Amino acid sequence: MAVLPRVEINLEKIRHNAKTLKQLFGRKGISITGVVKGVTADLNIAGALVEAGITSLADSKIANIEKMRKAGIKADLILLRSPGISEVEKTVRYADISMNTELDTIRALSAEAVRQQKTHKIILMVEMGDLREGILLKDAPAMIREIFTCPGIELAGIGTNFACFGGVLPTEQKMQTFSRFVQAMQELFSLKLPYVSGGNSANYNWAVKTKDAEAVNNVRLGESILLGRETSGGHTIPSLYQDAFCFVAEVIESKIKPSVPYGTIGKNAFGEQVTFIDRGNRRRTIISAGRHDVLVSGLTPVRPFHIIGSSSDHIILDTKDAVLVPGDEVRFYMNYGAMLRAMTSPYVYKTYVHGAATTEPYKQQFLLSRGTRQNRPAETEKSPAN
Repeated sequence: MAVLPRVEINLEKIRHNAKTLKQLFGRKGISITGVVKGVTADLNIAGALVEAGITSLADSKIANIEKMRKAGIKADLILLRSPGISEVEKTVRYADISMNTELDTIRALSAEAVRQQKTHKIILMVEMGDLREGILLKDAPAMIREIFTCPGIELAGIGTNFACFGGVLPTEQKMQTFSRFVQAMQELFSLKLPYVSGGNSANYNWAVKTKDAEAVNNVRLGESILLGRETSGGHTIPSLYQDAFCFVAEVIESKIKPSVPYGTIGKNAFGEQVTFIDRGNRRRTIISAGRHDVLVSGLTPVRPFHIIGSSSDHIILDTKDAVLVPGDEVRFYMNYGAMLRAMTSPYVYKTYVHGAATTEPYKQQFLLSRGTRQNRPAETEKSPAN
């Protein structure tokens, strides 16, 4: 019996992407932290990254860090954002490292680390212009001096962020400025930092082109591993798979209908005033998934279909000359937003392909036929909520 809607996850393609990027960045002396927040720290995916040689994993939700810790994932676990004061106890208990910018939070972590008789490591995030998290460079020396007064806290790294909020790119000049700042702090305080974390998947182009990474010895990669793309321009990365994730949903209606709604038109269920192009009568196919399940704008049909629109629980397709019937499956490529929502949704099944990748990178091809549903080499982990 087919399980639908579902995300099919090819673990071998994820392992391939992780190994390839590990080698690429490794040639520049840069380690990789695998970011798993986009897949809710899925344990199968986390395990695949560890199998690929990734030694640290990061997530922005302490609940996901806890999940990986209790599952015995053998990697350093990093809380990818500053913990809330309300999260301090669990952060010290489950995270090896957390990223921080506020002295009050660091002091709270210190008190909790003493209470738990542990040493908690932190990465101090500094601002390089993207204007999300980070302290100003001029404030760093005073902050570091205060950190040294906090028992139970170890300064394990200095990090920065690019192309997340403001879209500021990790140019060669920006990266040199960051490296030289870190080098100055290392000299001033006689620091040895295991993590000089210089960015994320937006750093791919810099890493390929730079002749010297200087102080940077780590980057945090999520989308580039999972979807084979760098994020500064959304371009594919050579030799990586972009189709490790596939969204699959079931046809529930397929009929010839007018292409323009008829009657007095107002706003739709989402408060949108939608316009339509009159293409005459067209075959409109409805599948059993919608905005409740996935970011519809982040889907691209594998076959040459056109997404007309969607509601909470329906996606409407123009399938052109293809005649589909109820029970058929329609498959979609996914961007990061679509993957994130589908992996988060309790209404979408997650299935895993454990065998070797059957296509070369870039040659993304999926079969769509009524007869393949019973023989798909995938394993279902969990069912959606009732």
